[in-house]
Amino acid sequence: MLVEVRPADRLRGKNAVDLTAALAPVLDTLAGDGEGTDLSRLRVVADWVQYRESFRAPVALRPVVGGPQLELALDLRRTTAQDADQVATAVAAALHAHRSGGSSRHHVTLEEWVPTRRSRIWDFNALYWQHLRRWEEATGRGYESALPGGQSDARDVEPVRDTITELFTIWDSLAQRRALPEELYVVELGVGNGGQARTWLDTFMELDRAHGRDYHRRLHYLMCDYSPHVLELARAAVAEHSSRVSSFVLDATRPMTSLAFLRFKVFFVYISNVYDNLPTDEIATIGQREHLVESRAYLPADAAEAIAGRVDAAPAALGGLVDKLLRLGPDLLAEAAPQHFPGGVPAAVEFWRSCWQALRLQERYVPLHGLDTYEIAPGISGELLRPLVATGGDVRMHVSNGAATGFAETLPLLHPYGRLQCHDIVVTDPHQYRTGFRGPGKYDGSVVNWVNGPLLAHIGARKGFDVAFAPFRRPGSNITTMTAGVRD
Repeated sequence: MLVEVRPADRLRGKNAVDLTAALAPVLDTLAGDGEGTDLSRLRVVADWVQYRESFRAPVALRPVVGGPQLELALDLRRTTAQDADQVATAVAAALHAHRSGGSSRHHVTLEEWVPTRRSRIWDFNALYWQHLRRWEEATGRGYESALPGGQSDARDVEPVRDTITELFTIWDSLAQRRALPEELYVVELGVGNGGQARTWLDTFMELDRAHGRDYHRRLHYLMCDYSPHVLELARAAVAEHSSRVSSFVLDATRPMTSLAFLRFKVFFVYISNVYDNLPTDEIATIGQREHLVESRAYLPADAAEAIAGRVDAAPAALGGLVDKLLRLGPDLLAEAAPQHFPGGVPAAVEFWRSCWQALRLQERYVPLHGLDTYEIAPGISGELLRPLVATGGDVRMHVSNGAATGFAETLPLLHPYGRLQCHDIVVTDPHQYRTGFRGPGKYDGSVVNWVNGPLLAHIGARKGFDVAFAPFRRPGSNITTMTAGVRD
């Protein structure tokens, strides 16, 4: 039996995890398992899931399809908060569920096994952004309040001033050579409530007046976001700059669908807290062989029974209601099923929020027949992952498929002197996947995963771009600043 404890930073210090106490009930239950789990084939993997809400149960089993291996996954943050009897009971229940076919027969399963980027959790994620106004009405707060600190880390005036000053230097140099285009394009992907755009545009106007080159007259600032509601808020925030601003409803994984006319024309692309919210698979190396993590969304039995009682439905009928919610949205769901939602739209939104809070993922490992058979993004082979996973020992990491697709499509927008800047939670060294949990977690009604930075750097290099990472300026922040520009 292999025991792997990933949260290395939790093993020392003032609030160190008592690992002996945490693992004792687990190991005692395994040793006393009357049905004889083959311990030589078992991996016990302990994480510390830092998100207040996630898709993981405190204890779960993950089988390897087609093989005898079995992984017992623990969330130390929650199991250390329980007494030993609770943990032992959870381990025994997980073993029993596995022998019974992989899950409790009372759970409500919402999908078949799929690669995680195709899971229903991403349908819920899309629902959140499409109907954000309804969610905010129900919670009484804006979505940014769910972020650590209650706002985006990436909003700071000094970096904005530095960026604009660098742009002016480039534009001055091009102007001297009569090579500066008449129209100067800046693109922001993921505009939030418009605060960043307002800060950027206010600062640009101030610096341009002092600079005296009238670049403001030639500026075109394009705000792009997946959520129409977010774009509406952002447009209101930058109303004073409306003559210089355009807005686009845009899927960040497919920027070329709307912005192809800007190929090689954009001098600055700004992205903040977007890539961590895009669909992703996970790849795991187990025993020197690569596996794809497959997932299956479900509602635990106790939560399903409670939710069903509130909408006057049998637990078995919840799957159909969830399908309608994800397909129609809460407004049309209330109209289509008034017998379940006599309270109208607010009742449908409450159903949505209850299902989201209860939603969990089962996981299993499916062997891959070579990384070259796996596609990260259109035209990008899984072979690009080989130097990241071939670092010795077992490892599990995000593929960041959505981020990789969007990044690869955004780079061709850049002018030869253009630059992309991204603020996000980014893994900058593959070793980080061995030392901590990197998602998925829940932020309010959306999904969050750390972004595989080394993979994006490989993709950039293949396309002739240098990609660099630097810590965000505020001490203690998890945000990393990633920049990309054409290689000199």
